[in-house]
Amino acid sequence: MSKKIVKAFAPGAISSLFEICSTNPDGAEITDLRYMGARGGGFGLQLGVHTKVTLEDASENLVNVTINSRSATEEAKVTRDVAQTLLSKTAKKYAVHVEHQIDVPIGMGFGTSAGGALTTGLALKEALNLPLTFNQIGEVAHLAEIRLQTGLGTVSSLTAGGGLILVTEPGAPSICKIDRIPISPKYGIVAGFYNTTLSKNVLSSKQHKNAINSYGKEALAKILEDPCLETFLSNCWLFAQKTKFASDRVCELVNLALQAGAVGATQNMLGEAVHAIVLKENTSKVVEAFKQVLPEEHVIKCEVDFQGVRLIGNKEETI
Repeated sequence: MSKKIVKAFAPGAISSLFEICSTNPDGAEITDLRYMGARGGGFGLQLGVHTKVTLEDASENLVNVTINSRSATEEAKVTRDVAQTLLSKTAKKYAVHVEHQIDVPIGMGFGTSAGGALTTGLALKEALNLPLTFNQIGEVAHLAEIRLQTGLGTVSSLTAGGGLILVTEPGAPSICKIDRIPISPKYGIVAGFYNTTLSKNVLSSKQHKNAINSYGKEALAKILEDPCLETFLSNCWLFAQKTKFASDRVCELVNLALQAGAVGATQNMLGEAVHAIVLKENTSKVVEAFKQVLPEEHVIKCEVDFQGVRLIGNKEETI
C-alpha cells in the first residue's frame, strides 16, 4: 500500500475593492454559477496558505481537514467540498487528509478560503492524477465558494498569477477577464488588523448592495482610465469610505500609514483591516506607526507575490 503526499501554496489575496456580480443586465439572477462573481482588484502576498494533501487507499471516501494543526469542520467547508468533488471523479475510494497552515489572519479579507480551496484542488488533482487543467480545478473551487457563500471572485484572481490584479469581468477562471497593473518589486505591504470580522450580512441588503456596486463600478472605471498604483489605492480608499465599510479604527490606520510615508493605504474587503503599500526602505516606519494602536502580533509585513498559486512538491511513500 502506498501513500501520496502533495503540497501546494496560495498567496494571501487581499481584495481592495469589489462589485457584486450576481444578476444579468436585465436584473434577473444569474443561475449558472460559473458566471457569478465579482469585479474588483487587489494584491497577492508572499504570506498565505500552505496546504499538504495526504492520500491513502480506503474502503470508502473520507475527508479530514485541519487548519493550523486543529481539526476544522465549519471553517473548512469549502476545502471539504472541493475534495469531495474531485474524489467523485474517480471510481476508487480514498482517505484524504488536508492540512492547511495559514500565516495570514482568517476572516479578515486575506483570501484564505479561496486559497485553501484552490491549493486543495491543485494538490488533490496531482495526487489522484486526474485529467484536469488549471482552470478546471479553479472552476471547482470557484463554484464551491459561490455555493457556500464564502467568496465571490478571489479564486479567479489567484489563478491569474500575482502582483496587483484587476478582475474586469466576473466568473470562474475560464470565463472571467483578468488584467494587471504592473508594479515594481521595490514595494512591500504592511497590514494591520483588529480582531473583529465584518458581517457578510451587509451584502444581503439590496440597498447596500446597490451602493457597493455603484461605487465599485465608478472606482474601477477611474482606475482603468489611469492604471497606476497611486490611482488604484486612492480610488479603493474612496470606495471603502463611500460604502461605509471604513470604521473609525480603519480610518485611523490609513491615516497613520500615510503619515508614515506609505504610497497609499486602504481597507481589506471584507475585514476591519488595512493594507498599506510601502517602499521597502519605509516599511519599518509604517510598522511602528501601526504598533501605536495595535499589538505587534496584529501587524504583518511581507512582499508582493508575483507567481500565484503553485505546487511545491510531491512524493510517494510505501506503508
